[in-house]
Amino acid sequence: MSGQSITDRFAAAQHSMTGSGISKAVCKATTHEVSGPKKKHLDYLIHCTSEMNVSVPQLADTLFERTANSSWVVVFKALIATHHLMMYGNERLIQYLASRNTLFNLNNFLDKGALQGYDMSTFIRRYSRYLNEKAMSYRLVAVDFTKMKRGIDGVMRTMSTEKLIKTLPIIQNQLDALLDFQANPNELTNGVINAAFMLLFKDSIRLFAAYNEGVINLLEKYFDLKKGQCKEALDIYKKFLYRMTKLSEFLKVAEQVGIDQGDIPDLSQAPSSLLEALEQHLASLEGKKTKELSADTRASTLSSAVTSLSSTGMSFSRMDEKERLQALEEEQARLQALKVQVHHYTDSLGHMSLCPPGFDALGDLLKPTVSNHNQAPPMALHHPHPSHPHPGYHPGGKLLANDLDSSLANLVGSEPDMQWSQSGEKRLTGGHNWQSKTMTSTTAWNPVPMAPAPMPFPMTTPQVPMYGMVPQMGQMGGVQVMAPQPMMYNQPVLRPTNPFSPMPGAQMQFM
Repeated sequence: MSGQSITDRFAAAQHSMTGSGISKAVCKATTHEVSGPKKKHLDYLIHCTSEMNVSVPQLADTLFERTANSSWVVVFKALIATHHLMMYGNERLIQYLASRNTLFNLNNFLDKGALQGYDMSTFIRRYSRYLNEKAMSYRLVAVDFTKMKRGIDGVMRTMSTEKLIKTLPIIQNQLDALLDFQANPNELTNGVINAAFMLLFKDSIRLFAAYNEGVINLLEKYFDLKKGQCKEALDIYKKFLYRMTKLSEFLKVAEQVGIDQGDIPDLSQAPSSLLEALEQHLASLEGKKTKELSADTRASTLSSAVTSLSSTGMSFSRMDEKERLQALEEEQARLQALKVQVHHYTDSLGHMSLCPPGFDALGDLLKPTVSNHNQAPPMALHHPHPSHPHPGYHPGGKLLANDLDSSLANLVGSEPDMQWSQSGEKRLTGGHNWQSKTMTSTTAWNPVPMAPAPMPFPMTTPQVPMYGMVPQMGQMGGVQVMAPQPMMYNQPVLRPTNPFSPMPGAQMQFM
């Protein structure tokens, strides 16, 4: 089976319609495709764990629901996504997982109907037990051993004897659950189990590093402990040597499947003489007759053992440093991509601002502006010869102006064939033969707003037309009106800003 199934696509579409981004990301990360979860989906879920408006219980429950699927691919990928969030997500996720009474109950999981179903079901059961143990460790000590501070001043190197004796067995149990995965190189045959093995490999390195530093601290205090504490400490050290052997076998598998040799630490065991010294010291405390080593011999043996284990701990830090540098490179790449997007955006804005003068990016849209009353308005616009256009002439035949009222007035006065109604619409301006006449003025005028002249009440008898008016009649809703004609004045005239209001001094007569 390869690629996303129809069920996966339907579920993703359903979550898109409901607006559940978390459910959609979980669905995308746990598809039936036989490959590890995609990084972009895991990164989104990691980001969600740090958002205060995201419900961590809801996110965890969504992952738990995917483990109830019958397909080993979906269940395995749900476990991988959970492990990934426990490692790289906000700590409040693992806090919630540790607070639950039960986590994954997959001890009886078995997929009988799919290719590799039987084999992969075995690893799913082992993997789920490790995740349960990892959450249990956090519940007991309230700390993730894979994330604690390491070094001479680290948590395990500065821990008290009482806490060490209680904490080291918890690390042993978690490491045992991890090493019980027991995958051979010939069983790591698909992208799903390989993704799980890589996360286990990283956890094993960090977990054993904390384990190693705790043992170093315990050995440094061993010869000063009481008899009961020495007995517990010796038992912890013997188990430590056994787990170091098992870890070396696990790391050999990692090397065979192609993990970089530089990421695999060198495990240096303490000299066998140290174990003899520890047993002899405990026997002397119990009153048994044994050959007691001198203080100088014990100190030399202990110093040699601490040096060997410390060198092992230093090799563990190489993987952490490599991951830190890789994360830094990824962050720089994201910042560079963001800078490129911002640069393209600013370039597009700059291109718009550098448009030639006279170009209207809004499609010759008339925009009102505040005019200077000390400047003369543009003269009546008409159509000059194309070879000598005036500043207000547009080659496309449109008249552009900066003021809405002036533009309308000029259009009315200079376009004798302009019709302000669509074809088929009933004209209410004087019939089919009505034409607007150009109104000119011999002097400049300033567009000072003024109230329109009062309209006389309709008369029932014909009136004699005034001087300068030609009685050209028209119909307007059954009422005859006089069409306005050009008027000549010997002095400046105030022209209203509204081109459709009556002119001062021009009286309109009704018959």
